[in-house]
Amino acid sequence: MRRVVQMGETVVVRYETRADAAAENQRLVERVFRELNETAPEGLRYGAFRLADGVGFVHVALVEGDDNPLRRSAAFAEFQHGAAGRMAVPPVSAGATLVGSYRLFRS
Repeated sequence: MRRVVQMGETVVVRYETRADAAAENQRLVERVFRELNETAPEGLRYGAFRLADGVGFVHVALVEGDDNPLRRSAAFAEFQHGAAGRMAVPPVSAGATLVGSYRLFRS
């Protein structure tokens, strides 16, 4: 039997880095995922994508419940700390509603 997942808040963030900062941005994002894989916090589903243009990034976070584990992540804090200096186009953040997915977010 499949577990039914109650979705909480979903946020989609899109931004563009400066060309010379894209690799550093990716390195910092990868560090966030290494930490998440080590600590395995409950209540978070999170993905980040680097777009084909090489400078665009999209992050999708599904937070189940009221507690966002990213708020306690040292690697995420480091990623956010210098973000403004890496950006060519500031982040646009929007809430989102999942309409459908096929194996994108497995339980």
